[in-house]
Amino acid sequence: MDLSNKSFNEVERELNYPRNSLHNYKNGAEPSAIRLIELSNHFGVSPEYLIGVKNSKEKSVEMIFNDLNDQQKKDMITYFQYWILDHINIQL
Repeated sequence: MDLSNKSFNEVERELNYPRNSLHNYKNGAEPSAIRLIELSNHFGVSPEYLIGVKNSKEKSVEMIFNDLNDQQKKDMITYFQYWILDHINIQL
C-alpha cells in the first residue's frame, strides 16, 4: 500500500479485516463509514483523502487535536476560550 509501505494483507491483519477486503475496496467496493474512519485513523489521513475527494494527505483538525497530549489539549482549549471571548461579542 502506498500510504504505509505495507501489503494489503499486512494492513488487513493489523485491523482484523477479512482477507481481500482492502483489495475489494481498491477495485470499487465501498467500505462502511466505520471502516473508512478506521482506515483514515490507521494511515493518519482524512477520510476525504481516502475516497479521493481531497488530493492532500493533510490531517483533519480533529486528528491533529487527538494527537496532542492532555496538557496540550488543555492549553489549546484555554487559548481558544480566550480568543473567542476576545473576538466575538457575546450577549449574555
